[in-house]
Amino acid sequence: MSKPPVHAFFVGRALAEALYEQLEGAATNAFSELGKFDAEQRERLRQFTDRVVERANRASDGAMQTRTGTATTIQDIPPTDLQATIDELRAEVALVRSELQRYRSSLP
Repeated sequence: MSKPPVHAFFVGRALAEALYEQLEGAATNAFSELGKFDAEQRERLRQFTDRVVERANRASDGAMQTRTGTATTIQDIPPTDLQATIDELRAEVALVRSELQRYRSSLP
């Protein structure tokens, strides 16, 4: 090339293209890592919620076994006792609410 301005133009153009390719590669890698991170966090959250639900189910089953001696389901309750069971559950809920209200009122 005999003309320096023309040569400078092509050098600048090649530099811009190379920088663009580097930027594109860096952005692609960053988005890829972000996607992996998001997927890992979602999987960890799913596993955590599964563990919490499983723990709650075990605690519930254990409480029911302690209360009645065996696990009780709706199918195990005779239809005549269903209303009595509902009344007992309502009474327990009312008791828990009053205890919770008393606990909250004792907090500073």
